Amino acid sequence: MCGIVGMYNKNGRPVDPAAIERMHDRIVHRGPDDAGVHYEDNLALAFRRLSIIDLEGGHQPLANEDGRVWISFNGEIYNYQDLRKWLIERGHQFKTESDTEVIVHLYEEKGVDCVKMLRGMFAFAIYDSREKQLLLARDHFGIKPLYYTETEDSIVWGSEIKAMLEAPGVERKVNQEAFWNYLTFQYAPDPMTMFSGIQKLPAGHFMLIKNGKHQIERYWELKFEEEEKPLSYYIEGTKEIMRDSVKVHMNSHVERGAFLSSGVDSSTIVALLKELEQVKTFTVGFEGAGGQSEIDYARETAKILGTEHRDTIISAKEYLDVLPKLMYHQDEPIADPAAVGLYFVSELASRYITVVLSGEGADEVFGGYTIYREPMSLKMFDYLPMSMRRTLGGLAEMLPEGMKGRSFLMRGGKTLQERFVGNAFIFGEQMKEEFVHLDPDKLGLRRYYDITDPFYKRAAHYDDITQMQYIDFHTWLPGDILMKADKMTMANSLELRVPFLDKEVFEFAAKIPSRYRMMNGTTKYVLREAVKDILPREVAERPKLGFPVPTRAWLKKEYYNWARELIHESKVDHLINKQYVLQLLEDHKNNVRDNSRKVWTVLMFMMWHQIYMEGAISFSPSVSPNVKLRREGTASVSTH
Repeated sequence: MCGIVGMYNKNGRPVDPAAIERMHDRIVHRGPDDAGVHYEDNLALAFRRLSIIDLEGGHQPLANEDGRVWISFNGEIYNYQDLRKWLIERGHQFKTESDTEVIVHLYEEKGVDCVKMLRGMFAFAIYDSREKQLLLARDHFGIKPLYYTETEDSIVWGSEIKAMLEAPGVERKVNQEAFWNYLTFQYAPDPMTMFSGIQKLPAGHFMLIKNGKHQIERYWELKFEEEEKPLSYYIEGTKEIMRDSVKVHMNSHVERGAFLSSGVDSSTIVALLKELEQVKTFTVGFEGAGGQSEIDYARETAKILGTEHRDTIISAKEYLDVLPKLMYHQDEPIADPAAVGLYFVSELASRYITVVLSGEGADEVFGGYTIYREPMSLKMFDYLPMSMRRTLGGLAEMLPEGMKGRSFLMRGGKTLQERFVGNAFIFGEQMKEEFVHLDPDKLGLRRYYDITDPFYKRAAHYDDITQMQYIDFHTWLPGDILMKADKMTMANSLELRVPFLDKEVFEFAAKIPSRYRMMNGTTKYVLREAVKDILPREVAERPKLGFPVPTRAWLKKEYYNWARELIHESKVDHLINKQYVLQLLEDHKNNVRDNSRKVWTVLMFMMWHQIYMEGAISFSPSVSPNVKLRREGTASVSTH
């Protein structure tokens, strides 16, 4: 697990080493063990390494035998040993045992199609000096981040935005369309970022840069292709495909372990790991969470499974103290309080291990979110004319907020495309127009339904449940789940692996009929049945909690004064009506209505704005004194 940055000068001039070193220093947390940069022609490839495989020989950037092809690579390739054997049979010579070198030789064989043969998580840059072309690629699901921007002179890319901001010509400017839609989604939906001009390379895509121009192409399409086979076939098949995935995700030459929360996802990973070795597990809880907490359930599961378990309980003060640092590491605001829980459990785990396995992606792959039951609960509305549904929905909106049945009728009055934009829906369009100083129509900004509409069109032939999964795969998963997973673990120099988000696992799960995914009102039915003989039933059937954070209560007490101060101090008056937000906070404090998610969404944007736009809170890169940047390339570049 590592970090990459790079620059391609469209004017043909050599890249300035000082700019690359500034970029490089900003991501030292992603790779404290080694560092390197390769200069050639009009570009530079730079790399930070967290040593996982081939600890002695995995230095990057790395070249093929004749030095024609160079790569800087972030990720892990789980089928690299099979590919290596095939490449050796075809005459390729290897100088390391690393998965990185496999990609180089695979590119020699297949060109840009090399990405189609990879099983794993990756973001990489390959420069072919003979063809004078640069290839940037991102894995199938978007597990590893890859950002890019184009200035007047250059194309710049990197694992993190903060590094790219060090490049000449890259501006710090709020992306108004991203901000408008962040307020609905609680993150900037792909491929946008909160920075104007900086974008994410979409999952399953590559970019080819040649002659100063670039083009982006899709190399993998996510498809659900149901096959009519017995339920027992899918139950047994799920058990075996997950067993295989966990096994290949274990490949490392360093200590590994797993996150353990309350639900079936992480428990499945831990139980399958336990079949192969003793497991170290980690979880986090929060003061004031109330009831039986995540940490209690995790301890109970760890005891049943016999793991070497550690956990930590975080206070409201500890959580608040670390928020600015986390926002810096995230690069963009995510209004998901669980991101902070992920940071603390990563910090705990990093004291004992370097690689951690986790359960992200299980809900998208196997149909696990509770909201996926909604099409069944709203089935009665399908028998009514749309005009009558609209009338009922309109009448429901006039009822007092919080009244029983109001939300049900309102949702029944909408189509799936109108009511579901992914797992988060914070502010609707009308509410945003009341307090945001932007006019989307005059500015030509897309609204939230414009973001999801292309996905709905591509998924129109699926049933409602599968459409919802498809939407989450393209919005919620990369925008929230995977973004915070990567940034919070890498902030602690910890590599996170996600066995559920494996190409082989998905292609099997995509064949499961939706009636098996959601059966007897139970989410992830096939997965739960598949693991019932390796997990106690109380664990396999336990509802999902994640890492629940009591921000609802904290905003009324511990965080109330902080929230007011942040609202007053942040310089976002040109974007937000602060009095409106203050009233949301007051109504929440006085129990008029639960505005916690809305207030938190605005607060996180304000904090991000303070750090990245106002410079009110600054962070210096913590360069490791034990790692020197190794430069390789043209004779005009100093190598001292």
